[in-house]
Amino acid sequence: MRSPAAAAESGPDSFQTTHWSLVIAAGDRGGEQSKEALARLCSDYWRPLYFYVRRCGNVTHAAEDLTQAFFARLLEKEYLRAANRERGRFRSFLLASLKHFLANQQKAERAQKRGGGKQVLALDFAAAESAYNVEPAGAQSPERLFERQWALVLLERVLLQLEQECAEAGKQQQFARLRDLLTAGPDHQPYRDVAKDLAISEAAVKMAVHRLRKRYRELLRQEISQTVSDPGEIDDELRQLFTVLAKESA
Repeated sequence: MRSPAAAAESGPDSFQTTHWSLVIAAGDRGGEQSKEALARLCSDYWRPLYFYVRRCGNVTHAAEDLTQAFFARLLEKEYLRAANRERGRFRSFLLASLKHFLANQQKAERAQKRGGGKQVLALDFAAAESAYNVEPAGAQSPERLFERQWALVLLERVLLQLEQECAEAGKQQQFARLRDLLTAGPDHQPYRDVAKDLAISEAAVKMAVHRLRKRYRELLRQEISQTVSDPGEIDDELRQLFTVLAKESA
């Protein structure tokens, strides 16, 4: 995955299809590439929106219709042009846009009509609903639930990228055994037990975990860079992400 700087150096005819700042820049042009980039980001981060709609009191089918209808409206050129520096983070833009959309809806049937009954994005609502059902009912506001899900989805995407890299390097089995150690606390499973399972030395396990954690942090920053409009916002977004998760685990 190229950095924003590399993408910028490649010129206006080249388009980094997952970078939010370029989606914003492309909004004025209203080109197909900007819509493709926005659709990619929406496909990656739609689940927190669905959770928000459900927590607002909508039943399953109504929430599905509202979510698809929202994306139908979001992918129109007018919504791209609405992106601005005040909503520079992609998650802030999404939630503000969703709230505005829902405010104009009186019932789920209107959302279905607005969406034309079309599946704008291929979304696994069944899996999202299963995940939603394990959340404590009413324990969080829609906004808090959205923030938590955003953080979880982002971390899931980073772990998936790391797993894919390890698989390509022929280390998928090792990753599966070391994965839980990436974010483990001081009471993690002893390295000597892991070393025995992998038939390597304890020192080798420590080095492998160190390398994985380093790459995990790099991928996390890269992933966050796709959802903010300014690289200077990455550290602040990281702090907010872990603050949200810490509050929910307390």
